[in-house]
Amino acid sequence: MSRPQDLEPLFASLHAIKGVGDKLAALLTRFFGAPEGQEAIVLDVLMHMPSGVVDRRRQVGIAEAYLNQVVTLRLHIDRHQPPPRGKPHVPHRVFAHDETGEIQLVFFRAQGGWVERALPVGEERFVSGQIGFFNGEKQITHPDYVVEVDKFATLPLVEPVYPLTNGLSSKALAKLVRQAVAAVPALPEWIAPETLVMRNWPSFPAAMRMVHLPENPDQAQLWSPARQRLAYDEYLAGQITLQLVRSSMVSARGVARAFTGEITTRLAAALPFALTDGQQQALSEIRADLSAPDRMSRLLQGDVGSGKTVVALMAMAAMAESGAQSALMAPTELLASQHFRTIQPLCEAAGLRCALLTGKMPAAERRTILAGIADGTITIAVGTHALFQSDIAFKDLGLTVVDEQHRFGVHQRLALSGKGRHTDLLVMTATPIPRTLVLTHFGDMAVSVLREKPRGRQPIDTAVLSINDYGRVVSRLQARLAEGAQAYWVCPLVEESETLEVVSAEDRFTELKKVFGDQVALVHGRMSAAAKQEVMSRFKANEIKLLVATTVIEVGVDVPNATIMIIEHAERFGLAQLHQLRGRVGRGSQRSACLLLYKEPLSETAQARLDTIKSTEDGFEIAERDLELRGQGDVLGTRQSGMPGYRLAVPDVHRHLLEFAHDDAKALMERNPGLTGPEGEAARTLLYLFRKDLAIPLIRAG
Repeated sequence: MSRPQDLEPLFASLHAIKGVGDKLAALLTRFFGAPEGQEAIVLDVLMHMPSGVVDRRRQVGIAEAYLNQVVTLRLHIDRHQPPPRGKPHVPHRVFAHDETGEIQLVFFRAQGGWVERALPVGEERFVSGQIGFFNGEKQITHPDYVVEVDKFATLPLVEPVYPLTNGLSSKALAKLVRQAVAAVPALPEWIAPETLVMRNWPSFPAAMRMVHLPENPDQAQLWSPARQRLAYDEYLAGQITLQLVRSSMVSARGVARAFTGEITTRLAAALPFALTDGQQQALSEIRADLSAPDRMSRLLQGDVGSGKTVVALMAMAAMAESGAQSALMAPTELLASQHFRTIQPLCEAAGLRCALLTGKMPAAERRTILAGIADGTITIAVGTHALFQSDIAFKDLGLTVVDEQHRFGVHQRLALSGKGRHTDLLVMTATPIPRTLVLTHFGDMAVSVLREKPRGRQPIDTAVLSINDYGRVVSRLQARLAEGAQAYWVCPLVEESETLEVVSAEDRFTELKKVFGDQVALVHGRMSAAAKQEVMSRFKANEIKLLVATTVIEVGVDVPNATIMIIEHAERFGLAQLHQLRGRVGRGSQRSACLLLYKEPLSETAQARLDTIKSTEDGFEIAERDLELRGQGDVLGTRQSGMPGYRLAVPDVHRHLLEFAHDDAKALMERNPGLTGPEGEAARTLLYLFRKDLAIPLIRAG
C-alpha cells in the first residue's frame, strides 16, 4: 500500500523549502542522519526537537534589567563608538537609553557598517539579549535580536533552542522549522478521543506547533502535554511495528509439537542438580509455546549463573521428542565451544547426538557433520552465525536458540527463523534488561525471566580498593593461591596505549609473572581461537592458578574452582560489564570474592557505578541503575547496532508512556489485525510518519 497522499508535503525534499539550496540541503542531510543514498526531507526538520527555550517576554526598563537576565528593551539610540583604525580586537560600542537608565550594546569584529544601519542614531529599536556588566556599566554583547518598532511582531518572545551543527545558524533553522510546521496537514487521529481528554493532549499538528512555535515556555518543556503526546506517538509507532513483526512470525504457522517425556526424563536424571522453580516455570512456558500451533518467539532473560543453558537444553530435548532438530547459536566460537562442552555429556546420557560446527574445523569433519545435520541423525547443532550459511541444510529444524544476541534487531530475528519453515525461536540473554527496554526492543516476543540462582551458589563478597593498594592485593593473592584458590585478573586493554594512562593486560601479566611465575597465564581477544582455548583448558584443569585477561572472559566462561575476580581500572567498565565479569566467580560451592581496583580521581558516574556493584548482586536492579546512569542507547549497545533510538521521546522523562503504548498497540492488533477502516488508516499514517513503513507489508489482509 502506498503512502497516504496527505503526507506528501512532509516527504518532500528540503529543496521544497524556501531558501534551501544544494549546499544547505547536503549539510542537513548529514546532520539529520538521513538513510544512505537518501536526502533529508521536510519531516526531518519537523522531528528535530528543541533542547530548550529562551524566554524573551521580560520587557522592562534598563533599571530593572539584572545581570544574566534575558530581556527585551525598547531603546533610543544615542551614539556609536567604532574601534580605532588598526585595532580590530576593540569592540564597536553603541550607547542607548530609555527613561529609566543607560546601556551599551557591544559588537566584536563588526565590519561593513551593518551595526550603524541596524541601529541608526536618533531612532528607537527593540533589542533582546542577555544583560552583562563591564566597568560598572550595563551592556548587551551581540544582542540576539534588533528589530524596528513597527516590526516587533517578528521578534520571537518565546524562542525554542535547537541542537545545531557547524554551518547551520539558529535563525536559519528557525526559518526552516516555521515552514515545516506550516506543511503539516490535517491527519486522521490514532489516539482515542477519551484518552486525549483524560491526558489533556492536543492533536499531532497542534502538538508540533506548540513545541516548535510555543506561546509560553511551558508548552515546549519535556513534560508538557504536547511533548508527552509526541513521545507517546513515537513509542506507539515502535510498538505497533513490533506487534506486526510478532504476528507475522506467529502467523507463519508453526507446528503443534507433541512430547513423550522420554528424552527429557533421561536428561533431567543426568543433571547433577535439580531444576530451580524459576527454571521449571520457564520450561513450562516454553513447552506450552511449542505445543501450540503458532510459532514461538520468546526471550529467556536470566542473570549471570541463573541456568539459562539448561532450560534451553531441556527445550531442545523436548523438540527431539517431537522428531525435530534444534540449533544453538552463540556469538563467538569460544562461547559455542563452551556450550558444546557443557551440553555434550548430558546429550550423550539422554541419547541425543549433538555436534559442534565452527568455521575453522577440517573440511572432512565439516562434511561429516553437514551430512548428519542433513539426514537428521544430528539432533542438536551448536555453532556461530555459520550455522545459517546457505550450504547448511537441516532435515527438520524445529527450534533455533540464539545466545547473547540482545544486539540482534527485529529483522535479524525474522531472518534467523526463516531457515526452518516453521522454526520456533528462543533468544537467551544474560544481560538483565529493564522492562522499559524489553518493551522497546523485544515487544514482539514473549518473555520468561529466571530471577533465582541455582541452589548452592555462594554469595560474592565485593570490595572496592584504590590501585595504590596493589602491593597488599598481590601478597593477599599469593596466600589465597597457596591455599588452592584460582583467580582472574581483568584489565581493560590488551596492550599499552599512548593516549590512555591504563595498565594493559600484557603489562600486568609481565608484572605478575615476576611474582607467580608459571602459575600465571594471559588470554585476550587478539589471540587465535585455538590459543585462547588452550589457555582456558589449562585454567579449567587447574594447571594455571591466575588468569590475566581482557573482557574476552566476560560471557560464558565457567570454571567453578575460580573464586577470586580482580578487575583493574574498574572505573573504566560499564555496570553491565562489571556485573558479567563478577559472575565468572561464585559458580562453585566455595565462597567467592570480587575486588574492584580503581585509579583516582573518580568521576561521579564511575563512583556511582562502583557503589552500585558493591551494594547489590541483583542483575535486574543493576540494569535499572545502568539505564539511569547511561541512557537506553548504551545499555543495549544500540548506538553501535542500529537498533532504534528516539527523536521525540526522552526515556528518562517519558518512560511511563512506553507501557501505555505497548498495551495500546497490543489491543489495537488484537482488535484490528489487518489495520482496516478509519482506525487502521490512522495507524498506517502513524507508521509512515515515524518511518516504520518497512512493517506495513507485514500487515495481514483482513
